[in-house]
Amino acid sequence: MQQHNVLILDFGSQYTQLIARRVRELNIYCEIHPYNKIPESLENFKAVILSGSPNSVRGELVLHPDLSAIKGKKPLLAVCYGAQYLAHFSGGKVAESNTREYGRANLSYIKTSENFFRNIVEGSQVWMSHSDTIKELPTNAVLLASTTDVENAAYKIEGEDTFGIQFHPEVYHSTDGKQLLANFLVDIAKVEQNWTPDSFVDSTVAAIQEKVGNDKVVLGLSGGVDSSVAAVLLHKAIGKNLYCIFVNNGLLRKNEFESVLNQYQGMGLNVKGVDASDRFLSALKDLSDPELKRKAIGNAFIEVFDDEAHQIKDVKWLAQGTIYPDVIESVSVNGGPSATIKSHHNVGGLPDFMKLKIVEPLRMIFKDEVRRVGASLGIDKELLGRHPFPGPGLAIRILGDITPEKVRILQEVDAIFINGLKEDGLYDKVWQAGAMLLPVNSVGVMGDERTYEKVVALRAVESTDGMTADWVDLPYKFLQKTSNKIINQVKGVNRVVYDISSKPPATIEWE
Repeated sequence: MQQHNVLILDFGSQYTQLIARRVRELNIYCEIHPYNKIPESLENFKAVILSGSPNSVRGELVLHPDLSAIKGKKPLLAVCYGAQYLAHFSGGKVAESNTREYGRANLSYIKTSENFFRNIVEGSQVWMSHSDTIKELPTNAVLLASTTDVENAAYKIEGEDTFGIQFHPEVYHSTDGKQLLANFLVDIAKVEQNWTPDSFVDSTVAAIQEKVGNDKVVLGLSGGVDSSVAAVLLHKAIGKNLYCIFVNNGLLRKNEFESVLNQYQGMGLNVKGVDASDRFLSALKDLSDPELKRKAIGNAFIEVFDDEAHQIKDVKWLAQGTIYPDVIESVSVNGGPSATIKSHHNVGGLPDFMKLKIVEPLRMIFKDEVRRVGASLGIDKELLGRHPFPGPGLAIRILGDITPEKVRILQEVDAIFINGLKEDGLYDKVWQAGAMLLPVNSVGVMGDERTYEKVVALRAVESTDGMTADWVDLPYKFLQKTSNKIINQVKGVNRVVYDISSKPPATIEWE
């Protein structure tokens, strides 16, 4: 059981996950809960943070948290909407802003006698993102900071460790945001900075041993970072009682099934490789719709996995590599399922007919933390640095229907692209890269012959979490060399294009 040091109440802000990540960077454990799903017991929470929100405290859809057990009783930091909420419903006044209050701003006044602004000076840049503004502070509040356009940028309730700020310390553009969070959490709330990869490993291994005991656990490995780290954690806790299944769906990268299987076996994992390529390709026959392809792959995986799991006598647990963003995104601000979750998300486990209990050792940590935990466990750097790869594999990088020939073409193209990035020292500078096979034929000339062959698109993006991404400005010489190799070496392709779209409005994958 992790120690619940900081509670973050989510009001639907796009930045809520960033708050959690900044807090974790301070080696402080925190959890995000919907504003209307406050844990019954707050004993282990040493501080509370209220997030921003797209809603207005002046509107009909105002979000009302029950702060009776928090305000005045625990250190409380209210950010943006949170600060407006405390003001609006505690004797202050919030009104629509007359001036633009979005983007960079600078603190023009700071009450330096307060520990809250320790080591932060006037002129410090902060990030604003709101359409309402606090016109009058709540009862018993004192002003702590202002900007040129926002008089009440920060305040404190006298007699309480309750603070409100109109800006967002969690975003990159608030240059002293991390310092401010440290001031509040460490200096004022006295939260211990004991959240480290090593402490996570120790506590998680102990929790798995207590929860699972001598039972057998089955885990589906994907070759990705999350399932790999989950497997090593479980192996550390229960050893050979962990049964790993690595399924080849025929849609992996070129030679990936064999190389990754060997890597897993070399790590000492109890793993079985299952080549079910024909089964998946049969399930995908004549399907072009992306969602139907996802569902066909998901159903085929369940069938294969179920067949293999039933061969393990007395298995009682299903392990998954679910990570914290999956959990957060699967619960909306109102506690219901999010409309944005794709059908291949694994939150919630496999269908009931498997009748297995779920164990998810990574469900409370972010992707960057997964990699740090993996490093703490001694997992190979190459595996930990592997780019994210979609669950449905190359099926959603082949636009339109899937055939063995199309899979062959894309595997060859992808291998040239990815190996080229590694050879030129570009792989680790890219968050995710891959190739798309387009449902387009183009005219070309090879030798004295006219060709009419496939078009492929190369995609490389930089990101931190996949929620937003920008295309990578790869060197022209690299793109030229890669294009020449693909066209000369991959039969069936005569044109290569490079995708220079950001997310949003585009997505990282094409389907």
